[in-house]
Amino acid sequence: MQIIEPVDPSAFKTLFPDRTFAIRHNLAGNPLFTLERLIALLRTLPRDRIEFSSGKAAISQDPGSTPTIDLSPAEIIRQIETCDAWMVLKQVESDAAYRALLEDALLTTARAEGHESLEEAGYSDIRGFIFVSSPRSTTPFHVDNEDNFFVQLHGEKFFHVYDNTDRTIASEDMLEAVVVKHRNLAYDPIFDIKATHYTLKPGDGIFVPYQWPHYVQTADTYSISMAITWKSEEVRRRNDIFVVNSILRSLGLPQMPPGTQPVFDGMKLAALRSISTLFEPLRKSEAMRRTLRRLALGKNANYYYDKDDNKKSEVA
Repeated sequence: MQIIEPVDPSAFKTLFPDRTFAIRHNLAGNPLFTLERLIALLRTLPRDRIEFSSGKAAISQDPGSTPTIDLSPAEIIRQIETCDAWMVLKQVESDAAYRALLEDALLTTARAEGHESLEEAGYSDIRGFIFVSSPRSTTPFHVDNEDNFFVQLHGEKFFHVYDNTDRTIASEDMLEAVVVKHRNLAYDPIFDIKATHYTLKPGDGIFVPYQWPHYVQTADTYSISMAITWKSEEVRRRNDIFVVNSILRSLGLPQMPPGTQPVFDGMKLAALRSISTLFEPLRKSEAMRRTLRRLALGKNANYYYDKDDNKKSEVA
């Protein structure tokens, strides 16, 4: 078995990268995903790469009132079966072992598409996000701004995915907002008639296309999952245009959605990427990343660790 392969062998030809589909993988049972190994991993991550909250969030959770939990990250993992928590370890590719696993997994899918390398397949900005959730936890309705192979490693999850071409679920303005503000979306149960519902057990997974709305719930045992993400050039382009459009709109200049005005889109991209090159060195500092998030996304941008300023900041 390949590290990742579609349940339907034709999926890479008929559905990828525009539609969701089920996958299988051989990562369940890998020692990189034991609870003790994840505690060791989080001790190596900058604090802003560790996000956690109560697992009792609403499907349509207001990010400004996300329920919190009064435990250190390591204690959350140690008590994950009983502490009613949700946690994500972000950008785990900073650890060489996880980086190698992510690249090996994506190389199997690149070859399934007929490519010899990740570069040839157009997979850039490869990242890994590991989710550790208590039983009966909810990840609110939201959108992610990259393509994603989501793999289930321990426990059972219910994953609900919604077509992003349906603008009654997420308008262009809402899709722009999740790039420049917060990932959460407003949820309405009426959306469910247009959903694809998956039940995921260890060894199962799905492909989640760029900006497809979804929410996730764990079953009656704790869950470990991972999102293997990357950006194609088209995804990077669309995200960058959303950023410029948001800036210009804040100055009172109406903007058209990405793709509507290709010439102007090209000018926006050139300007943003020139400026981004100047700021990129600053992002190596956790303090500067925190400041930039607050400037770009508002006072609640760092909600998942601002509370440590008044309490404790230790990871373990």
